[in-house]
Amino acid sequence: MKVKKAVACVAATCAVLSVAATPANATGPTDTGNAISFRQRLQPIDGLGLAAAFQRATILRGDRGLSPESTRAVLDLLFDRETGAGASIVRTGIGSSTDDVYDHMKTIEPTDPGGPGAKPTYVWDGDDGAQVWFVKEAQKYGVKRIFADAWSAPGFMKTNGTDSQGGELCGVPGTACASGDWRQAYANYLVQYLRFYRQEGIKITDIGFTNEPDWTASYASMRFTPEQAVDFVKVLGPTLRRSGLGTELVCCDSFGWHHQAPYTAAIEADPAASRYVSTHTGHMYASRPDTPLPTDKPTWMTEWSPSGSTWNEAWDDGSGWAGIAIAESIHQSFAEAQASAYVYWVGMSLGTTRAFIQLPNSGDGYRVSKRLWAFAAYSRFIRPGAVRTEAQAADPNVKVTAFRNRDGSMVVELLNTGTAQVDTAFRTDTRVHRATTYLTDEAHSLEQVSNTRTRGGTRTLPVNLPPRSLTTLVLR
Repeated sequence: MKVKKAVACVAATCAVLSVAATPANATGPTDTGNAISFRQRLQPIDGLGLAAAFQRATILRGDRGLSPESTRAVLDLLFDRETGAGASIVRTGIGSSTDDVYDHMKTIEPTDPGGPGAKPTYVWDGDDGAQVWFVKEAQKYGVKRIFADAWSAPGFMKTNGTDSQGGELCGVPGTACASGDWRQAYANYLVQYLRFYRQEGIKITDIGFTNEPDWTASYASMRFTPEQAVDFVKVLGPTLRRSGLGTELVCCDSFGWHHQAPYTAAIEADPAASRYVSTHTGHMYASRPDTPLPTDKPTWMTEWSPSGSTWNEAWDDGSGWAGIAIAESIHQSFAEAQASAYVYWVGMSLGTTRAFIQLPNSGDGYRVSKRLWAFAAYSRFIRPGAVRTEAQAADPNVKVTAFRNRDGSMVVELLNTGTAQVDTAFRTDTRVHRATTYLTDEAHSLEQVSNTRTRGGTRTLPVNLPPRSLTTLVLR
């Protein structure tokens, strides 16, 4: 039996995959219960992405002094598929009239036209808080999925008269506004936003009309009950269809995954609303994605970052906001919630941020958190159009997910959450001829540690998983 093994390590421990040519009927050194079936299809994968709302893109563009070289380096870290994360989804923000750096860009309808039936006066600066620039840059790297989400309708359309502090959209059940019913006007507003982006050569593929409808924030926010969300879907859905723009409707970005379930259930229970919503979306602040949402349609985990009040570059320091926490959240979203996408909050930001990359308040330079490399271990290799496949590990400390891409490549993610090294093997139902292994832990940042080929292929994958590490196998 011939084995070719190439290993490059910079630490005493490193993840190594030795691919050995074994007869088709051989069992190999596989531990009982370790199995991967690349032929058993589970949920489709739309991608992994990040948000750039609340004017973060202006900082990256260089509006505060970041050099063009640093701007390009950060963009490479976020989107390059060879050296960076290869993110495939960008989430942008729609509308608030406030101008603080952490609030949204200027609204496209800054003043009340005089009533919901009056002709609106839209304005457009072609920049949208640098989001137009950021999306175009992302598209240069091949990003096609652009998800625009509204934190609030313009204040004059709401019960509280302001973009912030919650409030409801005038006209939905349970509201009575002297100004009238603004539902159709808000739907028209959202479609006009899409048209402005199309004018800039950008197709927004997905749009949401609410962000955390069950949470009142001091910044841009707006409340919807599940009943109210269903009601507005039946206004916005037909308006989107008539626009001919081809943008899909998503709902409802609750602040917790379990909290999203009543919204999803209400939409699915209403045939008229259900036919307009293509994707159900939820966050994981208030509750984690440990069970599927009640729908057969794609579901996305669209916002989360761990809590914390300091900038953190560690992989595993017990804080709960280091890199391994991101890996655990991605694994849970795909494996337990059966989500089709994972979108992080946010790609880059200032100060004591939980973003992937820290930018300076002024001047040049940037710093990178291990959170980026935890995300990149999944996003670089699991591409839009992939499908998750069946995988299981006998050791409860080993969290495993497997995927098959459209190009035939196969990806296995092995997260060892235990404090001891795990030496084991997995049996597959598909012959593997080439395997490349990447390691992410305190000493490695998505570093290639082995690249093996075998003549004839193998169905046995021996692996050595360092403690508290993420090992990524890319198989052909």
